[in-house]
Amino acid sequence: MSTPNITIHYLDHSRAERILWLLEELELPYTLKEHKRTPDGASPPELHEIHPLGKSPVITDGNVVVAESGAIVEYVIQKYGKDKAVVPESGWLDNLYFSNYAEASLMESISRRITFDRIATRFPEEQQPIVQTVSDTLNSMLVTPDLEKHGKLVEAHLEKTKGSWVAGGQNPTSADYLLGFSLEMLVLFAPEYAGTRVKEYVNNVQTRPAYKRAMERLSHDYAFIIPK
Repeated sequence: MSTPNITIHYLDHSRAERILWLLEELELPYTLKEHKRTPDGASPPELHEIHPLGKSPVITDGNVVVAESGAIVEYVIQKYGKDKAVVPESGWLDNLYFSNYAEASLMESISRRITFDRIATRFPEEQQPIVQTVSDTLNSMLVTPDLEKHGKLVEAHLEKTKGSWVAGGQNPTSADYLLGFSLEMLVLFAPEYAGTRVKEYVNNVQTRPAYKRAMERLSHDYAFIIPK
């Protein structure tokens, strides 16, 4: 196995948390480069120097640049961590499905919920009540039905695995590194759709020693720790 030369470009309070946890869990050496958001919450210009989209997470590994959470997780596991992220044969399809589901379906609905909840604050104060009314209506029509389905789907799966990881094994796999952040967002921003198993799962993630080490590396308090 080649020696990693990984730098993670971490935008504060972002999906990059997934990659920090992954690297700590696999006990890989890495350099952490933190980036601060602009006053309007966007990524700073220097991230565009790393990748054209200027998004986070993004890693470099020597001369290799990898962006997108799912691609980074698969790259790191396949190159450096296969023995520590073993997917049980019985959980292969669950791992494949939930690795893709976390971003493609679940985070899309959660992101829309957050956008509709906050969009009124972007308007002049006198316009905010009517904008909030419209956004609440859109939330109810377009987001609530999906979030209800997502909450039930994930809760049923975690009930099936009986408190273990998504693929049913003893250690986290790619699905966990990707789904963990999405479920943090569900618990914080749409808690009415987060069942008992979902909350237990997030607590299991956030109390792991590797996760705690990852958070300790940051120069700020991570915004999405679930209050006890």
